[in-house]
Amino acid sequence: MTVSWFASREQNFAENGKMSVSGSSSKVRLMAMFVLLFALFSSQSSAAQVPLLMWSSEGLPPLASPAAGHITSNDQLTAYLTSAFGSGPNTVLLFLQDKLSKEDFTLFGGVFGNKQDSAFQNLEAALQASPSSVSLPALEWSDSSVMLALLQEKLDVSPVLVDADTLSHLSINTSASNLLLINLPYCTSLEKSCKEVLHENDGIIGEVLSIMKDKDVHFTAMYTGLQPSRVISERSMSQQAVGRSLLQAVEPTVKEPIMFNASGNPCIMLWAQNLNISLTGEWIDLAAQTPSLDGSICNGSNSLLVLTYASGHILRFAMSQRLYKVSARNWFTLDSVELQSKDLTASYIGRRNIYAPAEYSFHCQSVTSFRDTLLVPSNNNKNTTQWRLNFVDFQIQGFGLANGTNFSYASDCAGFFTAGIWMGLITSLLMLWIFVYGMHMIMQVNTMDRFDDPKGPSISVPQTE
Repeated sequence: MTVSWFASREQNFAENGKMSVSGSSSKVRLMAMFVLLFALFSSQSSAAQVPLLMWSSEGLPPLASPAAGHITSNDQLTAYLTSAFGSGPNTVLLFLQDKLSKEDFTLFGGVFGNKQDSAFQNLEAALQASPSSVSLPALEWSDSSVMLALLQEKLDVSPVLVDADTLSHLSINTSASNLLLINLPYCTSLEKSCKEVLHENDGIIGEVLSIMKDKDVHFTAMYTGLQPSRVISERSMSQQAVGRSLLQAVEPTVKEPIMFNASGNPCIMLWAQNLNISLTGEWIDLAAQTPSLDGSICNGSNSLLVLTYASGHILRFAMSQRLYKVSARNWFTLDSVELQSKDLTASYIGRRNIYAPAEYSFHCQSVTSFRDTLLVPSNNNKNTTQWRLNFVDFQIQGFGLANGTNFSYASDCAGFFTAGIWMGLITSLLMLWIFVYGMHMIMQVNTMDRFDDPKGPSISVPQTE
């Protein structure tokens, strides 16, 4: 059932005038019919899908444009690829991006004729220069390996992973089928925006196509994604009650904090929305993995939380507490955070910025080692200067867990007086001082108490006055 069918039925109802909604029963029947139609349509549109662009230097079999809202199944794609490749050798370029959805073309493609702002200039030029091309905006997606396995089955060859540099030196045998795989990243880094990453991918596509043109090799190119970058989850209207109801926001599930128990009692707790680390430019969220706490220790003066992950990364949080006579109370500090990967270890100092009363926990929305730094890289990080840490919504407590499985009162890193507040206060005080000084000077001005009369004698002012 497509959008066009839905629209045509609605237009027929309006033009023929055969449906008159005169009573409450007619209204209920009309509403039930539209709820059923919308439920059937939304059940199709909510399926995961990826776009597929396909073009060739020789030509492709014609394919009718899919109707709006139609999702092309894998069986339909298999049948078309059978007719497209047919018999004989074929050279296929598969540009496989980590994530891709049709919304990426809508957001980052040139709109309103502004092609200079498009992130897909080389891709658009290749589609326009090709004798024929096929665009499938919604291809059924179930697994990231379906497309590669399907091409391997049709071409009966194994894929060869290449990039622009290796392709320029690669000798392509056109007497046999070739499947050349070019992997493209997606915007997972915090340093580059999605548009910048897609623009760089478009440059790689243009460079590869230019190399194939110089080699004078006929090819078929395909551009798709390993998985969708955006998945819209829609609940079928048939599962919802028809009528008036109170709307209540669904509370999101909150994951449990990491807790280390010593002799049956919790002594260290840590919670973070994200524990992002970057070793080679790509960010990895360790909070999505379940760590092992082997090696963690705690006592009255020192605590060490060791998080060992299956990916081979290890995080160590070393804390200590001591009495400060000025405040007459114990304070704990996060002395250091160590990140270990394979044989390399990077250390970051946190005692200067991360501290709280010993009976409190410490909380900060952003704890990083590169921007608004709370974790200062140690001078010993000679081989790990590019490593970065970014902890989001971070909270830790290593002492005084009197509340059992709950954090104590949190001492937040955001102080009462920020730089902006101090600037505003100082500027206001300066303006107030200028105003008071000006009023004081005006009040000191004395007016004349004697005036010259032209008809009388002139006023003589003694020199002594």
